[in-house]
Amino acid sequence: MHFETRCVQVGVDKDSAYLSATTPIYPTSTFRWDDLQTNRGYDYTRSGNPTRRALEENLASLEGGLDARATSTGMSAITTVMYLLNPGDHVIAGHDIYGGTYRLFHDVFAHWGIRFSFVPMGDAENVRRALTPATKAVWIETPSNPLLNVVDIAAVVEVAHSAGAITIADNTFLSPYLQRPFEFGVDLVIHSTTKYLNGHSDVVGGCVVTRHREHADRVAWIVNALGLGCSPFDAWLVLRGVKTLGPRMEAHQKNAMALARVLVEHPRVERVYFPGLPSHPQHELAKRQQKGFGAMLSFDVKGTRADAERVMYGVKLFQLAESLGGVESLVAYPETMSHATMSVEARRAAGISERTIRISAGIEHPDDLVADLKQALDT
Repeated sequence: MHFETRCVQVGVDKDSAYLSATTPIYPTSTFRWDDLQTNRGYDYTRSGNPTRRALEENLASLEGGLDARATSTGMSAITTVMYLLNPGDHVIAGHDIYGGTYRLFHDVFAHWGIRFSFVPMGDAENVRRALTPATKAVWIETPSNPLLNVVDIAAVVEVAHSAGAITIADNTFLSPYLQRPFEFGVDLVIHSTTKYLNGHSDVVGGCVVTRHREHADRVAWIVNALGLGCSPFDAWLVLRGVKTLGPRMEAHQKNAMALARVLVEHPRVERVYFPGLPSHPQHELAKRQQKGFGAMLSFDVKGTRADAERVMYGVKLFQLAESLGGVESLVAYPETMSHATMSVEARRAAGISERTIRISAGIEHPDDLVADLKQALDT
């Protein structure tokens, strides 16, 4: 089946009693056993639930993986894969990753004895130079949040595997519709399903998709043991949202391109971060490893923080809010929102300034979004 068909069909046919056209919600916490030795495949919803399993089958299919586990949030998906490691292990990650990921690595797991190196991952040689005998994992976020730097997935995977390290890719920004890291040799893929997979800003969730049996079994065990699985209703919401992933992503990225073209020509904009622009340093790489350029873009306003604030307060259609990937367009300020937990020094090293604004392009009409952003910049 083609991708769009799998979005709609996989994980749906679960109701043998009444042949429901959509996947039923099983809101039960526990399941009856047939006897002391056997049940119908489920015993307790923390360990497994039919609605959650339907979503997991769907997501594994979309990413081209062997298995998937749906978690309560994107952060719990990251937490899950971190428990594949042990104290003393070393992880290499990009220096410009999502602030919540940076906080989890730098402020939580580092205190449990896992060591992290944050490097500019746009050059795979920086990853090679950061390798140590203790390196057990390389964390790939591409495009990066919020500056849309693109990582050469195949090159980084080659470096990591040559050292015996696993590779984990955060594919949230593009979704499996636009990028499938397994095709470049990545070992595990994670998502915040809150974002494009759900697409309607009404649920938080995450998932870990695996392509090796050893990882699939271990991830399933960790999610159960730590109680990280998502609720049946949240799973149902994501499964509902993912049905329209293909057409939504086309509308999203059409709008992002329209906005980027306006921004790159505007006299009040100093720099635009969007891989779809030929001026982006990794534009050709993005064309090779992505089906499209996505719907996230950032830009630096000329002037001061006050000028950036006036733009964010001046828009009418864009909501000033964190998160991304919903049908509505959002404008966010990494300095005080998504990357506030990073130190000022870490933000500046990553290239995030007080004049950086991040946009999540929704699916409204592009002319309306362009006009709104332009009037905010003009005034």
